[in-house]
Amino acid sequence: MKPVIPFEPELSEKVPVDAGVWRYEIKWDGTRILTYHDQGNTRLFNRKQHERTLLYPELAHFSSYCRADSVILDGEMIALGADGKPSFHEIMRRDLIRRTDRIQAAYEAVPATYMLFDIVYLNGEWVHRKPLQERLKLLDQVIIPNERIQLAPAHPDGQALFQVMCSQGMEGIVCKKLDSPYTLGGQDRRWLKVKNYGDIIAVIGGYTLNGGVINAVLLGQYDKQGRLRYIGHVGTGKLTRGDWRQLTERLMPHTLSERPFINKPDRHQDAFWVKPMFTAKIQYSEWRWQEGRTLRQPSIQALVDQGIEQCIGPWK
Repeated sequence: MKPVIPFEPELSEKVPVDAGVWRYEIKWDGTRILTYHDQGNTRLFNRKQHERTLLYPELAHFSSYCRADSVILDGEMIALGADGKPSFHEIMRRDLIRRTDRIQAAYEAVPATYMLFDIVYLNGEWVHRKPLQERLKLLDQVIIPNERIQLAPAHPDGQALFQVMCSQGMEGIVCKKLDSPYTLGGQDRRWLKVKNYGDIIAVIGGYTLNGGVINAVLLGQYDKQGRLRYIGHVGTGKLTRGDWRQLTERLMPHTLSERPFINKPDRHQDAFWVKPMFTAKIQYSEWRWQEGRTLRQPSIQALVDQGIEQCIGPWK
């Protein structure tokens, strides 16, 4: 099977309210994974169509959790942090592994759960054009839930669910029209995401040191002309001391003499510049357009494997 690009929700500031029209789900802070199974062969791909089959042994024994002969399943692979909530940083400890000899240790150290929420193809038939409520029935018929494979739950009251997500400091919710087909490679307002906070993927263009170890990174995104614009610096978040030491080892060999940002960062005097080639997921409370267009209260969630050319900011 050729990997497909999954359907994506659009961002919304409000929770749509229309009884019997919408389905409300938790927005899991994980990584999107599609499972492809045909002729006894199971493969996993992320939303960028990069293969992840070896990284998640949880899904290797296909017949233990799915009755279908051939299928494409859509879901989110999540891992819990120390606070018992889904943690993007934790699942990235699994997803960013590139050495096969480290997969087993990561599998044991970071248990992951596959939250399934859609089915695209079933037993030789494309079912993505069927309404969501019909696809969910098909999904329920073929999936055998266990400790590591679950059907994503829904809540009848979107407003109430969103308030719970806010009170728990979680990412937000996804709202889906029950009559919506699944548009391959599409994105429209039949699926909406309502977020408790903002997050972006940013490019690392500089860093500061404390005792020879990086203690903060300077961030940027590209404008439409391909110029890297500084948007803030961050030294807090989910990275451990070990993560910061590893980041130091990765960044320092790529140090530059001139800054890569077109605008001057507010922490330029003690900063070291670095070649733009590494990216990170950043959470923030506000994007301050009146104050140098920088992020307010940024927090680094994890380093991510995303091309810098995809980090485009909202500049015209």
